[in-house]
Amino acid sequence: MARYIGPVCKQCRRENMKLFLKGERCYTDKCSFDRRPYPPGVHGQRRSKFTEYGVRLREKQKVRRMYGVLEKQFRRYFAMADRQRGVTGENLLNLLERRLDSAVFRLGLGSTRTEARQLVRHKHVKVNGRTVNIPSFLLRPGDTITVREKSKNLARIQGALEVAARREQPEWLEFNRDALEATVKAMPSREAITLPIEEQMIVEFYSR
Repeated sequence: MARYIGPVCKQCRRENMKLFLKGERCYTDKCSFDRRPYPPGVHGQRRSKFTEYGVRLREKQKVRRMYGVLEKQFRRYFAMADRQRGVTGENLLNLLERRLDSAVFRLGLGSTRTEARQLVRHKHVKVNGRTVNIPSFLLRPGDTITVREKSKNLARIQGALEVAARREQPEWLEFNRDALEATVKAMPSREAITLPIEEQMIVEFYSR
């Protein structure tokens, strides 16, 4: 499977905002975006004016990088959202939030989505009592997410929970921190997704 293996801090600088791709480092003075808040490359500090296409492209790229999804899969999510009833942009964010790796990150079991994806891949997470190692598994209301018994004391998970104390707990997930068990209460609403995203621009980008 293809994946991005380059320096993730460059992605934050390219999108001109913190995407929190490095976990705890993003909250310290070592954060690359705080030290160099301009796009990477030799022309990064040069002022540039985006066209309408460029603005929509940057919004699409920003969301894609936030959730760690490559272009082909992101385009497939958009096609799924377009076929569903309701607002296409909100449907798209709903699908991205319901990914298992995204939910594991939201619960604080991983300090980044990349770490959460690795936990799922390495079979540390169960859904409805069964081990699921597919990060793109879509959750539904009523599903339960648990950490495998042997994995509950992992230093990585305990450290991630401390970092997650700085993040807001999503309303659509009910989390028992002591048992490391969560329940999907409902579909994530647009109001519950507090990320700075303008999903209508993504719809316009793919509908051009």
